Amino acid sequence: MSARRLCLQLVCLAGLVFAGPLVAQETKIGYVDMQRLFDEAPQVQRVREALDREFRPRNEALLADEARLEEIESQLADDTLSLINSQRQALMREARNLRRSIDRRRDDLAEEVRFRTNAETSDLEATIELAVSQVARTNGYDLILTSPVAYASERVDITDAVLVWLANDIESQADSLP
Repeated sequence: MSARRLCLQLVCLAGLVFAGPLVAQETKIGYVDMQRLFDEAPQVQRVREALDREFRPRNEALLADEARLEEIESQLADDTLSLINSQRQALMREARNLRRSIDRRRDDLAEEVRFRTNAETSDLEATIELAVSQVARTNGYDLILTSPVAYASERVDITDAVLVWLANDIESQADSLP
């Protein structure tokens, strides 16, 4: 390698070493706590309430059937001597059928809740991604990191600004409804 080429490489390396801090000072980096957004965003609260309203009647019906099953099982345990064989058989059959029905409906409900939650979460992720992007662009950020990170100071945390954007977005949607 020629001395001239080595000298040129050293000059370039020195330029990078001295230019690096200048570029880093101009780069604006922010941080968003995604867990906090998914805990506090008004859109998330709205989805939780809607899912609760949607699935509450089925859950309450399951709870009522579970209470009925406990009642039957208690009656079978307490009245072993006073029940005639046909009554006992009928109660045992009812308990077995009720247990099967409860198990099947509980599994179906859990699967449907999981499916709906995943669908809504996907929509929320898109909205939150848009919010982070808008806040970053508006405030001149070059890079936004999301959780989990090893450490982020409050100075670079823009989670509050994103929550404000999300709150304004949900208000504007409510205002546009008839």
